[in-house]
Amino acid sequence: MENRFNLIDEAWIPVADCGRVSLRQIFIDPHLRKLGGNAIQKIALTKLLLAIAQSAATPEDDNAWREMGWQGMADKCLSYLDKWHDRFYLYGEQPFLQMPTIHAAALKTLGVVSPEISTGNTTVLTQSQQEQYATDADKAVTLVIQMAFGLSGKKTDNGVVLTPGYMGKQNEKGKSASGKAGSAVGHMGLLHSFWLGNAIVESIWLNLFTREDIAELVMYPSLGVAPWEQMPTGEDDEIARALKASLMGRLVPVGKFCLLADTGLHYSDGIAHAGYLEGKADPTVSVDFAPKKPAVLWVNPGKRPWRELTSILQFIEQGNTSGFDTPQLKRTLKRVSRSVEQFAIWSGGLRVSSNAGEQYASGTDDYVQSEFWLPTSLLGSVFLAQLKHEMAQLDTVQKQLWGAVARYFRQLSDIDKSGSGKAQPFVAAQAQKASERFWQLCERQAQALINACGSTEDAKSQRLQLRKTFAAYASQVFDQMCPNDSARQLDAWAQTRPHFSKYLHAD
Repeated sequence: MENRFNLIDEAWIPVADCGRVSLRQIFIDPHLRKLGGNAIQKIALTKLLLAIAQSAATPEDDNAWREMGWQGMADKCLSYLDKWHDRFYLYGEQPFLQMPTIHAAALKTLGVVSPEISTGNTTVLTQSQQEQYATDADKAVTLVIQMAFGLSGKKTDNGVVLTPGYMGKQNEKGKSASGKAGSAVGHMGLLHSFWLGNAIVESIWLNLFTREDIAELVMYPSLGVAPWEQMPTGEDDEIARALKASLMGRLVPVGKFCLLADTGLHYSDGIAHAGYLEGKADPTVSVDFAPKKPAVLWVNPGKRPWRELTSILQFIEQGNTSGFDTPQLKRTLKRVSRSVEQFAIWSGGLRVSSNAGEQYASGTDDYVQSEFWLPTSLLGSVFLAQLKHEMAQLDTVQKQLWGAVARYFRQLSDIDKSGSGKAQPFVAAQAQKASERFWQLCERQAQALINACGSTEDAKSQRLQLRKTFAAYASQVFDQMCPNDSARQLDAWAQTRPHFSKYLHAD
């Protein structure tokens, strides 16, 4: 088979304000600011770029990382890509991240493995949900996504098993099991976080682990070998087991075995990686292993990542051994904060639903992503304590608003006479809608709130001003949701309208 569409040379990676670029351009052009596409495209491509950089330029320690700089890392990555150029063809004898031996698996259209595309008997609501013609660039992105973000369900053909005697693709009855969720998705959609710099190449450098870092990662204390250098032959061969135990296996897990064809791809479960309940997770995921049952941060479209920032950065607290830990941020924060004046934290992912083992995006499920810039002068335990305090106060305002809207509609409603104290569904729905509107308005000021969590008098003054803004948002939402046009409405409005003087004057 002819080798064609080399990912090092061809334009396929979406970049914001630029269109598509090649792997080589990523490491050559420092003007490419950040990746484009949806949240899981950004995560999957960032992991791929990190896998290349870790393979090419893993420094020994912080000093070596600093001396190398992003330019030194980029040069090493370019030399590495030249060395392995023949392994980056999308089509050919050794197609990139694909398993030619999986060709017996059923052929699926690319839409079947894309959560935003309606397939089968799913209702098509917008044109964007219809399956479109896929270019080679589209296919390359889809392939990279499937390595870690393949969804569970019957769309996966597990009738083909490559490792003799492997039972991981069978159910209890000995028949082909439904496909498993990708290691970067989990049950509901894991929230991922990493650093952003002023350019894509700088962002990769900021997130690069040193050999010292990797040795201290209890979950995967070895770097491992990139799968394009050494692809597994099956689900549980020696190479597959090595990937399960290494950092490389979390960057490019090969969770699905794929083979691109003209009309779609052959698709089956690949390497089964352990999840957070078994004590392993991607470094970009925030996990609390302290409880008997570990806790993890999930993507929640109703609670945007800026509201999770205190949990994501919980590791900053001095002497705190419990709470959420995000190794991707924790292991790199010290050297990053000493090397650049400012950088951003990016968080995002895809919320998914599941039913009888079938994962899909439905209802309120959505891609979620956010980025916030952090001046290095701010970062520390004082900053985190201040941010926690302000977020706790803001939660109190939201609860006050929820209660006020519920009381207003309860007072006007003829259906809520139970006396049980519980809001009827209609009343609760109105209160919830008010809360959502409030948080949407607050998000406009999220960056300003982060900037105001310093210890100076100026920062304190900014926080007080922001409290006035947030209180005004709450009052605005109440007035929008609770009209006062009739005498009865005016009476309910006057009796239930919230006041936030306690919030405005709290320390």
